[in-house]
Amino acid sequence: MKAVVFKAFQTFPSLEEVDKPTPGPGEVLLKVAGAGCCHSDVSVFRDYTPESGTHSKPPFILGHETSGWVEEVGTGVTGFKKGDAYLVYGPTGCGHCKRCVAGEENYCENMATNKSLAIGLGRDGGMAEYMTVPARNLVPLGDADPIAAAPLADAALTPYHAIKAALPHLQGGGKYALVIGLGGLGQIAIQILKAITGATIIATDMKPEAMAKAEANGAITVKGDENEVANIRKITGGHGVDAAFDFVGIAPTIAAAQAASAIDSRVTIVGIAGGKASYDWYSNPWQQELTSVYWGSMPELHEVAALYRQGLITPEVETYSMDNALDAYHKLVDGKLSKRAVVVPHMGE
Repeated sequence: MKAVVFKAFQTFPSLEEVDKPTPGPGEVLLKVAGAGCCHSDVSVFRDYTPESGTHSKPPFILGHETSGWVEEVGTGVTGFKKGDAYLVYGPTGCGHCKRCVAGEENYCENMATNKSLAIGLGRDGGMAEYMTVPARNLVPLGDADPIAAAPLADAALTPYHAIKAALPHLQGGGKYALVIGLGGLGQIAIQILKAITGATIIATDMKPEAMAKAEANGAITVKGDENEVANIRKITGGHGVDAAFDFVGIAPTIAAAQAASAIDSRVTIVGIAGGKASYDWYSNPWQQELTSVYWGSMPELHEVAALYRQGLITPEVETYSMDNALDAYHKLVDGKLSKRAVVVPHMGE
């Protein structure tokens, strides 16, 4: 079968012919419906080194945003029917710490000694015609389109996790939420905020087309310029927002999120650009939380899938055949994608 393989650090992945996998005990073989291309993949093959990529050692098949149809089950697996569609929960923890048994493998307490970060990040993922998945990592999609669902496994789960954790700050009337950075995650964050909160959503970016999409999804937009913070605070009557979500993560966007937020607010850094935050007792709002998140839990992915089945969240995707999978990654690296690229290995069947 064809697969996109990460073969060496700081080397672009390649399209290879590999053996079709066989499900082991407790595993399910999926016929891959869709596999999303994510910036985390780019970090793995472009930025990681043997020293920094200890949990993502090549070679392995990329693809940590995956959906597919049941093809075959391994020994000990029951309750799955061939042809049914599922979404793959990516994080892989130790399986036995208190976080893992609660379905929070993204925060495994033994991550330092685990061999991989996730399916598609250290162990073979879904950028292939077929993949094997632990049965417990499968989330049912029902009759919903599995191809468009693929990015939900990260691009929706991560903002959902961040927003759900901030819900105490958004409960009640007159609340404001701020979304900084209107790429794929930021756009779906707006949809999630609209679906599960009653907050007024303010969104900011420097790209007019991204701001137009945000407005279409129900946000009030503010241009990301030198007047950004003042304009955001003006919308809130001077008080600031109750919860801010930074999907960029550079120092200026973190500072803007802090400055635009109210007393007793929560600022969540979701973007992994590596920016540094600063704190000053005299200028930062009192009792302001500053936190970060990594991915989300298995129960939360079930909730994300439910929102998708209900039509409340819809990721914007553009599809590529397996033969054109590397083109999708080149466009991602070059910043030429306006939607989430999804590779469809069985396109046309």
